[in-house]
Amino acid sequence: MEKTTEAALEDLVAFDDPNIDRNHLLEGVLEDDSPYPEVRSAVANTDDPDMPVSTIRAYIMGVFWAILIPGLNQFFFFRYPTVLISPFVSQLLAFPVIPNWTIFGFPLNPGPFSIKEHVLVTVMASVGGYSAYATDIVAVQRVYYGQTYNFIYQWMLVMSTQMIGFSIGGILRRFLVNPPSMIWPMDLVSCALFNTLHVQTYAGIGTHGGMSREHFFLYAWIASIVWYFFPGYIFSALSYFSWVCWIAPNNIIVNQLFGYVSGLGMSLITFDWAQITYIGSPLATPWWANANVTVGFVFFFWLVVPCIYYTNTWYSKYLPMSTRISYDNTGAPYNVTRIINSDTSFNITAYEEYSPLFLSTTFALSYGLSFATITSTLTHTLLFFRKQIWRQSRLSMSDQPDIHARLMSRYKQVPEWWYMLIFVSMFTIGIITIEIWNAELPVWAFCLALVLAFVYAVPLGMIVAITNQQIGLNVITELIIGYALPGRPIAMMMFKTWGYISMYQALSFASDLKLGHYMKIPPRAMFLAQVIATMISGTVQLGVQAWMFTNIPDMCSPSQKDGFICPSTEVFGTASIIWGVIGPQRQFSRGQVYYALLYFFLLGALCPLIAWLISLKWPNSWIRYVNFPVIFSGTGYIPPASAVNYVPWAIVGFIFNFLIRRRYFSWWTKYNYILSAALDSGLGVSIVLIFFILQYPANGTIGLNTIQKWWGNTVYLNTADAQALPLLPLPASGTFGPSHW
Repeated sequence: MEKTTEAALEDLVAFDDPNIDRNHLLEGVLEDDSPYPEVRSAVANTDDPDMPVSTIRAYIMGVFWAILIPGLNQFFFFRYPTVLISPFVSQLLAFPVIPNWTIFGFPLNPGPFSIKEHVLVTVMASVGGYSAYATDIVAVQRVYYGQTYNFIYQWMLVMSTQMIGFSIGGILRRFLVNPPSMIWPMDLVSCALFNTLHVQTYAGIGTHGGMSREHFFLYAWIASIVWYFFPGYIFSALSYFSWVCWIAPNNIIVNQLFGYVSGLGMSLITFDWAQITYIGSPLATPWWANANVTVGFVFFFWLVVPCIYYTNTWYSKYLPMSTRISYDNTGAPYNVTRIINSDTSFNITAYEEYSPLFLSTTFALSYGLSFATITSTLTHTLLFFRKQIWRQSRLSMSDQPDIHARLMSRYKQVPEWWYMLIFVSMFTIGIITIEIWNAELPVWAFCLALVLAFVYAVPLGMIVAITNQQIGLNVITELIIGYALPGRPIAMMMFKTWGYISMYQALSFASDLKLGHYMKIPPRAMFLAQVIATMISGTVQLGVQAWMFTNIPDMCSPSQKDGFICPSTEVFGTASIIWGVIGPQRQFSRGQVYYALLYFFLLGALCPLIAWLISLKWPNSWIRYVNFPVIFSGTGYIPPASAVNYVPWAIVGFIFNFLIRRRYFSWWTKYNYILSAALDSGLGVSIVLIFFILQYPANGTIGLNTIQKWWGNTVYLNTADAQALPLLPLPASGTFGPSHW
């Protein structure tokens, strides 16, 4: 039996895959199913090629939701507090009850709404559901730099940044989609929900009896909707459950260690699923990946951060321990308007008269971890994934050792030239955009941004497909362009967007392709749906944004009466000045405050090498589960995330994907992903209900002097943690930091 298992392992993967469960591997092999229990629990190993997919009603519904959901999300994107319609809500909204209509004698509803049609509609609803990253460039240009260009410029910028990534993802699909080892855990949650909603046959494994999955989903979904009214509105202290700080609200050290707002979160628990899933669902993340993130968090934020802070490194004691803003040498928020001229160019004299820029300890360390992530990803991929990449480069779809790939091989694949056509056309549009309008971005920099996206797409894609941990290129793109083209904030924003978002869109496209792979959606239908929906959603978002700036008074003003203060635009604009105007050379170069963070590049390159050398000596030891890119990048959501998003996430992941998976495997395979889908979608519905019923009406004044003022909604705010107090007061001189900068 052992030899059979090892032979199956060698045939299935070309690298030591930590997701392989050796105890249940042969079950999948013998049943002609996936070798991964996670996949078998959510995805059927059968297909009906005659099931309708690309129907008129599917495209009509897809276009409708591709207009409505991106439009609504873009409208509320600029408001604080905001509300977003999540992909799971889109998935539920796209599950229709269609009347038996006929158009020109052609039946719009030719039969039961199929699961494949539902997948297609959901993809169209969600592919452009969130605000396009480039719309923030347009907003920043208008608000910060007084540049208002026509709609053609805005459309070309958004389309180029959104769709170049699609071509990259399609070209690299043989590495990120076809291999069975690329499981894409969050897609499994969607698959489980699709199968549950359509209730055709039980798609999963295990012998656990009891409640059906559809009933389990319904009860968990209703419970999730009802429960969130407590931490989300009635008793918000359940969300920031920093109970130790309530006992000693004025003790700064206690609040720094146990607080959730500006502290390290050693209070451990929260009762808010929104906080727990802020960095992703712990039920969808493999336990070994969860453990890597947890180790990284504990080491860097519970050990390294206190050492840095309490030794006053980087003058940190004069600042809060963990915040998301920058400071001057008086401890006040950094006033970027004091260091720029009227044309937004950098005024070095004013900068030298004002202050260097300081960051909270966790914020500064997050940059170091981002540097380590960039180099560790390349090293880890070279050492651990090289055989897998080389092997996949030579395999066709039908050669994959996986039932799902073999079933998908019967459909016509998307020709490579389709992807190349999108790339060439969007590349051309990108060059036209930066050349005709004054973007200050040379063509060579535009090409460099795309090279970065292409080079990192495979290693970062493999990591997210295996671990459910997304790694971004936003920091490294800011660093590169800040050094290469200092003093050009518009160029910085564009370089960052083409480098970061092209890679992000490539992985998003690959994830949708994997969803289609699992649900047996013809690749050409999926391609067409994604391209159409992306173009529609981007156009709608720009139209909504233009209408808002034209018709809403004081748009993006801090005092805007309806809450349209544009918080994301403020962060994006401030970053453009910090990285594009001041530049990283005044932050990280030799002699500057944060110069030591550059050594994280070296740390990131060496750590995977050490792990690889140990694995050569002890190949079956725990070292096979150590993934340094995940350790370094897992805490990449800090800031704006904080400990409240990590500690409870780790605890829930340990309970479900370690304890329950080991002791109650049949229950886990039947209900785990359905539970995640129910909690996530119920949360999304509840947020929408609370916002439109209790927060949006009367401009948020409902219960202003009653429920909003009671102890359960204010206790966590009346602490040193919530007030983000520093440990030390200012020196007698009134300033801290170096005397020259």
